[in-house]
Amino acid sequence: MKIGLIQLNPVIGDFASNGRVIKEWAAKAVAQGAELLVFPELALCGYPPQDYLEHPEFIRQQNLLLQELIDAIQDVPVLLGAFTENPSRQGKRLFNAGILFHRGEVLFTSHKKLLPTYDVFDEQRYFEPGRTSQFLQLGGKNIGITICEDLFNDPDIYPEQLYKTDPIGLLHDEDELDFMINIAASPYTLGKDKTRIRDFGSICRKYQTPLLYCNQVGAQDSLLFDGGSFVLDQTGALCGQAASFQEGLLLVDTDRLVKMDVAPTSDLQQVYDALVMGTRDYVRKCGFSKAIVGLSGGIDSALTCAIGCDALGAENILGVTLPSPYSSQGSVADSLALAQNLGITCHTLPIADIFAAFKTGLAPFFGDREDDVTEQNLQARSRGVLLMALANKFGSLLLTTGNKSELAVGYCTLYGDMSGALAVISDVPKMLVYELARYINRAEETIPLNTIDKPPSAELAPAQTDQDDLPPYHILDPILAAYLEEHLPISAIVEQGFAEAVVEDIVRRIKINEYKRKQGAMGLKVTSKAFGFGRRYPNAQGFRE
Repeated sequence: MKIGLIQLNPVIGDFASNGRVIKEWAAKAVAQGAELLVFPELALCGYPPQDYLEHPEFIRQQNLLLQELIDAIQDVPVLLGAFTENPSRQGKRLFNAGILFHRGEVLFTSHKKLLPTYDVFDEQRYFEPGRTSQFLQLGGKNIGITICEDLFNDPDIYPEQLYKTDPIGLLHDEDELDFMINIAASPYTLGKDKTRIRDFGSICRKYQTPLLYCNQVGAQDSLLFDGGSFVLDQTGALCGQAASFQEGLLLVDTDRLVKMDVAPTSDLQQVYDALVMGTRDYVRKCGFSKAIVGLSGGIDSALTCAIGCDALGAENILGVTLPSPYSSQGSVADSLALAQNLGITCHTLPIADIFAAFKTGLAPFFGDREDDVTEQNLQARSRGVLLMALANKFGSLLLTTGNKSELAVGYCTLYGDMSGALAVISDVPKMLVYELARYINRAEETIPLNTIDKPPSAELAPAQTDQDDLPPYHILDPILAAYLEEHLPISAIVEQGFAEAVVEDIVRRIKINEYKRKQGAMGLKVTSKAFGFGRRYPNAQGFRE
């Protein structure tokens, strides 16, 4: 059987656009000989729709589109993800479902059984879990249909059992399957593509059954879906894979699965492609086409600007350098050199007079108190006001430039450099920022070498560097990863060779800056645990480790 796996980039709730794109890809797949079309999880409405699932009108419009597609696509059977209504008065109103239809009739419906409620997922809030595992008979084949998380509970592969049932095992208890299909909306995190193929390959070998995996692509707010749909044979060997981070069609002949060698994509390329896609989709799906970046001459703003150019085009990026009394001439020169290398327009807007006006206005209240972090924050907030004014006036989104290391310990200014619509690299640790900058420069110097080589500094005080207040980033970043992503206690981190006082101070900073991060711009998620709605801690708390 020739099956077309079609990885879509839907827009949440844009049923007209989603329906049009589904029809277009269906026509392309049929023209190439596909005998069954497969679309991702919740392809009609986009994933995750969140509380729109509580709106009757949202449900009505999806049902109308589903019926329209059932009537319109007649040539071959279609399997796609949608929600369906629960006819019972008990339980949640909706199921997360895979629906197969052909020639104007629904032939089969499979309900998602494992509903994740961890990290960024909250499916039990909206959906009733499916009760039974049934296979589908189509074209003389027995096909097991599952939805995303249903693949993630095999007791031989996942030692931590989050659920009481294993849908894959139950399917194979029913009868011998010719192959399995999983429709998914599985977000990207660094290294997850390799984990999927490894784990799902083990399932294929265990049951001696091929697997076709169809994943959503595109960005939805902070979540980045990488696509990368693939097919594995009964030995777990990779026999075909769609491109990552772009819509596409993977045509699979299940009767002729041949192992293929795929050149691995570097982690750096994947992270960079994910951030570019995330920036492009967020800006455009929010109805904008242009963005503004404040350029400091530092590596974070340079990386953010380069990502913005690849996402939206250099003609749609405006750079602004805002020198203060403490900005070095080198930083201004580096900003202008970056703008020239990228081909963007760059304006210089000094903040010295505005900063002086703030100090004059506050002088009667501050009296003879010495300058401290207050005056540093005034500079950052002066820049934030000006950048937001430019964004408002020119109908653009402001991209904030803070990295994960700074946000973790609060080395950033609320209503200052944290102002903006999208925090592009807020889940990128500082050392990875440097790696990505060098990746951008792999063919030619785009980010000025001086920007990469000079000591990082906020330049809010004379001769200031980040290491005046923070440990070196090669020490800070692994401590942050151990605490934030691995949830290790202080004692275990210290055992790795880090000074106890340093670890305790970093953990203290993480906790006291929770309020600040919650008021910052939304960021793009690329690590296993990002700041945002997938990480939920109280501001007011007294827990001490």
